[in-house]
Amino acid sequence: MSEHEFGSTEDLLIQADGILRIESDGVEILDATALRGHYIDRLVWSAVFGDDALKRQSRWLIRQVAEAAGAWTASIQDLYLAAGRGDYANATTPAINLRAMAYDSARAVFQAAAETGTKHMIFELARSEMGYTQQRPAEYASVVLGAAIREGWQGPVFIQGDHYQTSLKAWDKDPAAELTAVRNLAVEAIQAGYGNIDIDTSTLVDISLPDLAEQQRTNYVQTAALTAAIRAAEPQGITVSIGGEIGEVGTTNSTVEDLVAFMEGYQAELERLSQEAGRDLVGISKISVQTGTSHGGIVLPDGSIKEVAVDFDTLGILSEVARERYGLGGAVQHGASTLPESAFDRFASANAVEVHLATAFQNAIFDSPYFPTDLTDEIHAYLDANHADERSAEQTDAQFYYTSRKRAIGPFKRQFWMLDDERKLGILEHLQSRFAMIMQELGVAGRGEIVDRHVPRVQFPIVMPDGTVPLTNVDLGDEGE
Repeated sequence: MSEHEFGSTEDLLIQADGILRIESDGVEILDATALRGHYIDRLVWSAVFGDDALKRQSRWLIRQVAEAAGAWTASIQDLYLAAGRGDYANATTPAINLRAMAYDSARAVFQAAAETGTKHMIFELARSEMGYTQQRPAEYASVVLGAAIREGWQGPVFIQGDHYQTSLKAWDKDPAAELTAVRNLAVEAIQAGYGNIDIDTSTLVDISLPDLAEQQRTNYVQTAALTAAIRAAEPQGITVSIGGEIGEVGTTNSTVEDLVAFMEGYQAELERLSQEAGRDLVGISKISVQTGTSHGGIVLPDGSIKEVAVDFDTLGILSEVARERYGLGGAVQHGASTLPESAFDRFASANAVEVHLATAFQNAIFDSPYFPTDLTDEIHAYLDANHADERSAEQTDAQFYYTSRKRAIGPFKRQFWMLDDERKLGILEHLQSRFAMIMQELGVAGRGEIVDRHVPRVQFPIVMPDGTVPLTNVDLGDEGE
């Protein structure tokens, strides 16, 4: 425990006096200005670094406060279906993965959104990222919603499980166990307030088979099975936005034929499952494709990133087919954050519905002139000691540290969060400007009214975690003064 987080649940309640009226079923905000100062900072820190009991209580309270403050978790489903109907076009939602300094980085996203008049943006974290960043869904949702409260955000907050992916190695060993693991993660995320889940069973596509439908069969069958599981777990009145994927990022570019093979099989399988369930199961709202990028970019021996050529023509065609033939919002592009700035407006021109952005923001932190050199040295020593087995014989130091440094984000999380104010401000000013630029280039700046029109406010139930005692400070009396 440090001065950054509360010392106990009792301390949390005492410090809330005059700021929040806390009851077991909700909160009333008494002093919004005080809430958006040191109190919410400490509450978020407690949700991340407190002991288990304090984490649970803090996360529950952040959800309640966000709802009361007008920053509500939401599904992007209706917005994407509107894109599928042609109600809007040339607006590509940035889906932003926040790995390091997640609270401050999320604040920078909200600041950029307020500056540019943007409401199309998703905060996401992949299954693989949860491990090396040490962020489970309940923590990540708390951090994002805490940032929304801190910045006075009003409106929907889209939080997404990115690449809820089946591991081919685990699948080959025990398919049922691997499918259950992905299904359980999706349920955990929904309970944490995620309104959006990207299923990725494209790892199971078998291109050795001669027929496209057979190549995609395991992919579409398992995507349909996970769709049914998510529909069974989603809260009443909310349709979680689900994404599917037809081509693993970094492999061969997707084709229209791949898309059709997947969708025709998926729709038939979902119809079969709907009949079994005795109700219509809503399908996916978007489809992820491969058109020339790779996660993290390709690092050269000197540590620079190789330029890649995205096939925007193919992306546009796939997005058009997804919309016009299947009513989806469009195609999704992964692994794009390390592209040059000049490329981003082409996603909107191609009518991509969403683009996933992660590594460049991680790089902006690690490579910032404000990032402490002694911390860099400490991280490199940690990587040498703990991840040398990931280093190939031909890799230079620059290549190894670039590809492996994400492994240090979780173990060094507290050090990232505790950077001094001057260093942190220098890093975050650059991040905010980059977020704002991307929002402008993707065609979502100044178009918040589209989100207002198509995304209704529906309250996510706030699940009280096991072991959480209902909080109340309404009877503290003199103790709370």
